[in-house]
Amino acid sequence: MKPNKNNFVLSLGGSLIAPKEGIDPAFLKRFRALIAKQARKGRRFIIVCGGGATCRAYQKAAAQAAKLTRDELDRLGIQVTVVNASLMRVIFGRLAAPGIVTDPRVVLPRKFPVIIGAGWKPGCSTDHDAVLLAKHFGAGTVVNFSNISYVYDKDPRKFPDAKPFKKLSWAEFIRRFGGRWSPGLNSPFDPVASKAAAKAGLRVVIADGRDLANTDKIIAGKPFKGTVIS
Repeated sequence: MKPNKNNFVLSLGGSLIAPKEGIDPAFLKRFRALIAKQARKGRRFIIVCGGGATCRAYQKAAAQAAKLTRDELDRLGIQVTVVNASLMRVIFGRLAAPGIVTDPRVVLPRKFPVIIGAGWKPGCSTDHDAVLLAKHFGAGTVVNFSNISYVYDKDPRKFPDAKPFKKLSWAEFIRRFGGRWSPGLNSPFDPVASKAAAKAGLRVVIADGRDLANTDKIIAGKPFKGTVIS
């Protein structure tokens, strides 16, 4: 399917939906208003909701309390993404298609400007879900929103001299950040999803989802702050 420049898949990190400090209804209200404004211009969105710190907290507690398999931990994390997606689905109301997409292979509703998605199955992160949905949806770009402005060569919260990347090829990104998927992995874009995106020729943008003015620029095709991987 030829990519449609007006179709976007937004991978919304759980750290934005339900941060450690508590859910921020003001942010959610402004995010909804931004997407609604862009939808009126003919743009369509799939918003895939992550689990974030809440997911990792559940998985850590479960692993300490009992001996669990990797798949069991992954299924637990998926349920957290469904809760986060349920919150977003309610907020978007009539703008969003009924229900939550948890299987990227299903036939997607076409008459709604917004579709809300969550985790699918063990071994498949929401980043990977976003890539699969982008191929299915005809979107050439996946925007991965988290709480960082760029991909850095090392953790900027620990190293003040961390270098941001504005552009990276998939080969360079995979060389630097490639590895194996594990439940609760905290990475700019997960390794399995990265390889799938590279194979599909998708463009991925990594940006700080808290900066809604910047988000507006990304969607509108204007210069923005963030890392482009292609």
